[in-house]
Amino acid sequence: MVLDKVCIMENQTFSSDFILMGIFSHTPTHIFLFSLVLGIFTVALLANTLMVLLIYLDTRLHTPMYFLLSQLSLMDLMLICTTVPKMACNYLSGRRSISVAGCEAQIFFSVSLFGAESFLLAVMAYDRYVAICYPLQCPNLMNWKISGLLVASSWILGSFDGIVDVAATLSFSYCGSREIAQFFCDVSALLSLSCTDRSTFETLVFVCCVLMLLFPLLLIVISYTRVIVAVLRMSSGEGRHKAFTTCTSHLLVVGMYYGAAMFIYMRPTSNRSPTQDKMVSSFYTILTPMLNPLIYSFRNKDVAKAFSKVLEKGKSRE
Repeated sequence: MVLDKVCIMENQTFSSDFILMGIFSHTPTHIFLFSLVLGIFTVALLANTLMVLLIYLDTRLHTPMYFLLSQLSLMDLMLICTTVPKMACNYLSGRRSISVAGCEAQIFFSVSLFGAESFLLAVMAYDRYVAICYPLQCPNLMNWKISGLLVASSWILGSFDGIVDVAATLSFSYCGSREIAQFFCDVSALLSLSCTDRSTFETLVFVCCVLMLLFPLLLIVISYTRVIVAVLRMSSGEGRHKAFTTCTSHLLVVGMYYGAAMFIYMRPTSNRSPTQDKMVSSFYTILTPMLNPLIYSFRNKDVAKAFSKVLEKGKSRE
């Protein structure tokens, strides 16, 4: 009875703000790291925006493959804008609070984009599989209509996952401290503050992770296994090199993405460390959106030509 009264007194309604503990203090080392994060954010913002614009403006890039690349850049752009601006604002202002509405918005967008990107990477693997293993049938197996439907499905499935997580976090009660041991509103960090039994939700999160992570990863592994077998059978050394270059770039992105995702969402709660979670979360929400266009897109000769074409047009207008 006494415990219930204490919980009622301490339980803060959803009109109260949460506190984001962040990852930086005001020591010289952390000020340098914060400046580095702002630099990474700027590069990611420019690189992903440039990719979307290049693919939209250059008609030579109006193919399903580059359409998928533009969607990856758009997702990365939205993901990094979901977390870094608020983190930077809190750090510079000295205020670490975030409203409940802002927290739920961060959860929805971060989870939705994370899930959508997971399925999109599987779609991109399928696209490479079709292009390399069935080049003559590629226009029929991966045309604009099919690629559009697959991309739309990725967005919808990711958004559904985000809605489930937001609905769950809204249903929990939060007793005592409202300090989130993260630099953004992360579901696992937020639920650790809950005074409600969350075992059912943790089971649901695990099931969602299997569907949103392991199932697409299985499709990627199957696709690239067949791609590698097909590439090894190629008689042309130039064709083999080009195929391996494209596949290596994609696999590098997949490795970074799924490695961080499984570390964050598929570990037992007892093995979680706030410091480790912050480091891995900063990797997939800040660093990966910058690396994706640099690794996967700007190494592409067609993208480089499109960029050169835009620069030449800009110089001629001057």
